[in-house]
Amino acid sequence: MKLLLCLTSFILLVFASDVLYYSNKDFVENISTQDLALVEFFAPWCEDCKRIDPLYEDAARILKNNDPPVSLIKVDCTVDTVTCVQYGAQHYPTFKVMRNGEVEDYTGPVTTAELVKNMKYMAGPASKELKTVEDVEKFLAHDDYSVIGFFRNNKSDLAKIYRKVADPVKLKVLFAHTTEQDIKNKYNYNNDIVLFQPKIYQNVYEEPIRKYDGEASTQKITEWIQKQSLGLCSERTNENAKRFKKPLFVVYYDVNFFLNKDHTIYWRNRVLEVAKKFHDAGKDVNFAISHHKTFEPELDLFGLTEKKNRKPVFVPRDKPVVTARDTRERKYVMSDEFSEENLAKFVNDVLEDRIEQYLLSDPIPISNDEPVKVAVARNFDEIVNKNEKDVLVEFYAPWCKQCTIFEPKYKELAEKLKDEPDLIIVKMDATTNELPKPYEYSKYPIIYFARKGNKNNPKLYLDILEIDGLIKFIAKESTNELKGYTRKGTMRKTEL
Repeated sequence: MKLLLCLTSFILLVFASDVLYYSNKDFVENISTQDLALVEFFAPWCEDCKRIDPLYEDAARILKNNDPPVSLIKVDCTVDTVTCVQYGAQHYPTFKVMRNGEVEDYTGPVTTAELVKNMKYMAGPASKELKTVEDVEKFLAHDDYSVIGFFRNNKSDLAKIYRKVADPVKLKVLFAHTTEQDIKNKYNYNNDIVLFQPKIYQNVYEEPIRKYDGEASTQKITEWIQKQSLGLCSERTNENAKRFKKPLFVVYYDVNFFLNKDHTIYWRNRVLEVAKKFHDAGKDVNFAISHHKTFEPELDLFGLTEKKNRKPVFVPRDKPVVTARDTRERKYVMSDEFSEENLAKFVNDVLEDRIEQYLLSDPIPISNDEPVKVAVARNFDEIVNKNEKDVLVEFYAPWCKQCTIFEPKYKELAEKLKDEPDLIIVKMDATTNELPKPYEYSKYPIIYFARKGNKNNPKLYLDILEIDGLIKFIAKESTNELKGYTRKGTMRKTEL
């Protein structure tokens, strides 16, 4: 009996959860009792959902004790499909913020720290009211960018607009406001919106305190905060990477403002020197620094890593390396050793289209006469996009067992269809060649069909990897009827 009680207690302890589970029958009723909640729509088989589970649990445990508390909820979309469809959960996991009857997408990072931070922002007032000079000093004593509105009163037009702008989750800055005369006298602002750069990022190339002088509109103020909170050259992380606009020049090295401060600042100042010159010249150029280890997969796309066990490994260098993306998402690599002069030259070369874009690509095959044509990144446009034929293209990985099993079938398929005048069969190694847009993959092999009049919208093949199924797919999707097969994929009879 004691053993049974111990086991029961252990099971209850193990399965105790601060995450709430809602179903179709009680979702609407239960969610109406929550002032603020984050809902995860998930599927038990989803690997990303499984990976996130412990992070979500930890965040739920912390946020239940927040003032006010925030609930984290889960809905199993393999069971409670009605609720998932109602809230537009088309992939897993999908996160929705539900607040006082309103629903919005949660687009922040899904880590315990970010979940807690973002939901706390949402739970509290978007803008903190500051009553004393000490309040201001305390508010600014952190390592985040901050914005303070100094208003005549809370009913002024600028104060009303500011309340609409204040969104710490979206803009990734902290907001506060004040109407106290002592504070306004101390900081010498009145009816102004002011951005404060945290001390750790301050430098001699830009003002640490910046006042907004533009039009009093929600859009203009939001855009100004977005730009100013990144400064001339900010640290780019996985969490904020999407905020940086193109053209963007990223300098990679062992960035760490806390553990490696002097080294980090030394190289950042070299970048700031160049960024300042382009800014003063009126050039719309964006700069960032990033930790090379954090962005190894990205550096791999630029050919700046070596592969070990199929994973990118950053090649140690004495100086930073530099990459760029222009407004057309073309990629560039600075081949010269890092220096201020070389960085400035590289920026000008990219802006004036004087440098060849970088493509991760195998060499173009010398001979390409087999029924299955070989595409690489450098000839993909010619073979697939500019080809006046329909194209079936397979993306594969050499180490993929399923790809190895499928390879002879793909060759047999190409042999069967080699005499079709309006069709070519293509394959490309997705591990050594950059995939062009709009092609995407989440597993290998993956097959697309691109019709000759609609190459920008290829059709994904979702059936089993068998020759008959592929022929039926091609016959149905082809621009013109196949010579050897009907639209249903049956072989045409040969006239005697």
